[in-house]
Amino acid sequence: MKRSIIIAGFMIFMTQMVFAGGPWTKAAGTYYLKVSQWWTVFDQHYTDQGLLDPNVTTGVYNTSLFLEYGLTDRFTGIVNAPLFSRNVMNNIRSRTTGDLITTGEGINGLGDIDISFKYSLSKPGAKFPVALTATFGLPTGITGGGQQRNLQTGDGEFNQMLILDAGTGFNLGEADAYLSAYGGVNRRTNGFSEEFRYGVEFGLGLVDSKLWLTGRLTAVESFKNGDTAETTTSTSIFANNAEFVTVGAELSYYVTEKLGVSVSAANAVRGEIIAAAPAYSVGVFIDVR
Repeated sequence: MKRSIIIAGFMIFMTQMVFAGGPWTKAAGTYYLKVSQWWTVFDQHYTDQGLLDPNVTTGVYNTSLFLEYGLTDRFTGIVNAPLFSRNVMNNIRSRTTGDLITTGEGINGLGDIDISFKYSLSKPGAKFPVALTATFGLPTGITGGGQQRNLQTGDGEFNQMLILDAGTGFNLGEADAYLSAYGGVNRRTNGFSEEFRYGVEFGLGLVDSKLWLTGRLTAVESFKNGDTAETTTSTSIFANNAEFVTVGAELSYYVTEKLGVSVSAANAVRGEIIAAAPAYSVGVFIDVR
């Protein structure tokens, strides 16, 4: 059951990562395409009281495709698709005798796909752009996998989210920079509690803006209005009321004008019902501007 707690919490964390990017929409016909590998391995988690508790060593691995496409100058379509998701757990052995208690196992499959539409409330070129993003989280992942039915690649619920972004670009010395912030509400189904989400992002372009350093703070606060243990499944119970604050950093380098590579890491500094371990990502992207 502890594995359901942490995996469900990480489904929230992975979804949260999609919303880094600010209020800037893509120009009509331009796009940003990224293929990345994301993973985390953890042997402890935050309880519902925010305390650390051990668990069997567990890993989550996602190979994802992320696409932003400018439908018009003010309207951008976004797809975040974990095309291959793997959830594994190690063997459980007795600390006294070393005997095998439970055999480790894993599942592979499609993760939950997010489809978003971002609309700029500001005219193109505005000094302080503002945008509204609607996201639809599709329950395309696996729930209840494995012999104990507690391995997951998705959370099994259809959610709808509205996010308001605002930001600005500026010069920091001779370097290009930007700062953005967002906030919004995530409506969830299937007995899951609603959430308030917010975050801040800062980016700095170096080496003639070929090298970008990005820092992020992201957070989820639960409304704690999900179903109780008597009226919902174990997966829904342990995904309910998950909260966290994470800090992360990303390094992106344009090898050519359009082609680039990126590496990133993020970790929760406060959490409830989420793994207590860093998450990492490496990717290759094409940015047609």
